[in-house]
Amino acid sequence: MLTLDANQWNIVNNLIYHIYADIDETDMRRRFLEQLAAVIDIDAADFFLSGKVFGDGACGKEDRESEVRDSLVLPVYYKTRGNLSAECDDIDYSRGIVYGGKAIVYRDSDIMRDEERVETPYFRKVYAPNHWHYSLQMVLASGGQFLGAATFYRKDGAPDFTWDDAMLVDGLKDHLSLRLSRDAEELRREQQELCQEKPSVHEAAQLFDLTHREETVLRKLMDGCETDEICAQLSITGNTLKKHIQNLYRKIGVSDRVGLFKTIRERE
Repeated sequence: MLTLDANQWNIVNNLIYHIYADIDETDMRRRFLEQLAAVIDIDAADFFLSGKVFGDGACGKEDRESEVRDSLVLPVYYKTRGNLSAECDDIDYSRGIVYGGKAIVYRDSDIMRDEERVETPYFRKVYAPNHWHYSLQMVLASGGQFLGAATFYRKDGAPDFTWDDAMLVDGLKDHLSLRLSRDAEELRREQQELCQEKPSVHEAAQLFDLTHREETVLRKLMDGCETDEICAQLSITGNTLKKHIQNLYRKIGVSDRVGLFKTIRERE
């Protein structure tokens, strides 16, 4: 049974308070790692967010979300300047658990025998260079959507995390999942508002005084068509298309196609 002294309970209560009270999400995660280390012995830790949820926020990507690969982004660290966990994500032996869409806490030693784990490429590239051996993993999710993950490490020679350690972290995962799900919803609203402020292709044609042909070319560019494809569809030469694109860039005030996507809404 998990038992904490009065001071530890005060730390945990303060930790939960700041999960919801800290406005800046990065500061919240950094504070969480620091305060948790006052209750559980931790030699190092990292806390990543979901690249699918908190990464690319470009407009018009909602229908292609299933094509966006799960990834780890925007890390904060405790007692480490960084590590290769995100870069080595493809070979992580617990990847199926992390991206399973379920909030869960587990010890790495519970999912793989220690003598096998230390021989994995992931252990050799992430753990060994930092002299870490054991870890406790906290996966955050809501509604089947992966939101983020924190990993707590112990160095060589230190004992494994206990079940009490896991129980304590497990009692905090739902608070963090709720906080991150609210942040994700707020981010989606902000992105939608930003997208709505951009003119559509038709609105841009009126706003920037585009010709009918320039509007057609702009629509093709926004649809992701390549130049050869546009030339074939419009029965024009490459030089003619180049002139239309140059006129578009000049009138709209951008220098490349990336600038178009930042200025023009992808959907009508």
